[in-house]
Amino acid sequence: MIGGTGFELEGEAVSIDTPYGGVEAMRTELHGRGALFIPRHGGRHLPPHRVNYRALLWAAKAWGAVRVISTNTVGTMSWHPVGSFVLPIDFVELTKSRPSTFFEEEAVHVDLTSPYCPEMRRALAQGAEGAGSLVAEGVYVCTEGPHLESPATIRMLRSFGDVVGMTGYPEVVLARELELCYASICIVTNPAAGMRIDEMSAAEIVDEMAKSARLLRDIIGAAISMVPEERGCSCSRALAGARL
Repeated sequence: MIGGTGFELEGEAVSIDTPYGGVEAMRTELHGRGALFIPRHGGRHLPPHRVNYRALLWAAKAWGAVRVISTNTVGTMSWHPVGSFVLPIDFVELTKSRPSTFFEEEAVHVDLTSPYCPEMRRALAQGAEGAGSLVAEGVYVCTEGPHLESPATIRMLRSFGDVVGMTGYPEVVLARELELCYASICIVTNPAAGMRIDEMSAAEIVDEMAKSARLLRDIIGAAISMVPEERGCSCSRALAGARL
């Protein structure tokens, strides 16, 4: 599990070395299954454009994980109520400075027709519905940050997607390159800029996430119990035919 702002799990601290740097994580258990919890922003809470995404995904793979659940805070550009959940089915990225591949010296083009694992999305949807939570599907737009978007930017982005955040990319493509099943569950913490009358602060986002943290843990725990032991999706074959 890769946890975003305001989401934490307790466990045994572990350090994992990767070719991209060390990763501090927690070994834990959810619904009888071993899990690794990786705080995305680390102890110093790195801003989104400084997160070492390659190290995080490599650490998950090295630890032995085959599935990754990511939590992300987002602003809604549509009708989603604050406190509801969105499961991305596709993404648009507008980042500028983030390494986004493990294959710097090799022509590898993974297919992204289904960037988010359908088995994982189904389990998360069932977990949310079982918890009585509002859940929807949508397109995630990832911006560079660290500043929040302007109203004009949001008016443009509304034609691209449903929710906007700063951390969903490149995680999704890096997971695919490692042939990991990957899904994100996004908590709607605020209306995007220009969709409310007053200004918005970063503290509000953290506060709203804190309100939903316990429910999010319940949803993820339930989802993990619903995921089949054997993978029946195509994620484990993402590199087949991807090399030129």
